[in-house]
Amino acid sequence: MEMKFMPVSLNITDKKILIIGGGNVAAKKIKIIEQFTNEITVIAANICKEIKTGKISCNEKEYHKSDLAGYHIIYACTNNEKLNRRIKMDCEDIGKLINVVDNPGLSDFASPAIFKKGKMTVAVGSNAQNVIESIELRNKIKDFLNNNGESSNN
Repeated sequence: MEMKFMPVSLNITDKKILIIGGGNVAAKKIKIIEQFTNEITVIAANICKEIKTGKISCNEKEYHKSDLAGYHIIYACTNNEKLNRRIKMDCEDIGKLINVVDNPGLSDFASPAIFKKGKMTVAVGSNAQNVIESIELRNKIKDFLNNNGESSNN
């Protein structure tokens, strides 16, 4: 069955986001999310320095299902497929939205390639099928908007 992801914009005002995983993939996801909120918590047995030096809450510990309480959106950013599946099942049990990074089949939503400038956000998605193409198109739009903005200000 073909997955169908509908693009939406979520109101995350006063909503907490949980990242499970503390490596480079989690760090990249955090950089994107931080454009919209600092209400981010990371839980992982080992959290890389790049994440620890940020403005977010870090809990260096093993994941437990009870960690999901109080969070609106969950991102599983581990390189452990068994753990990611367990997190997905835990989220399903309690009705939490989850994105398992690099695994759209386990995800309730897909994160598009995003460009944010001021109050304008451009999101390019590929129905979770071609991330590279989404990023390339996002970059073309970003270049166009940046160049167009400079031309109109001169």
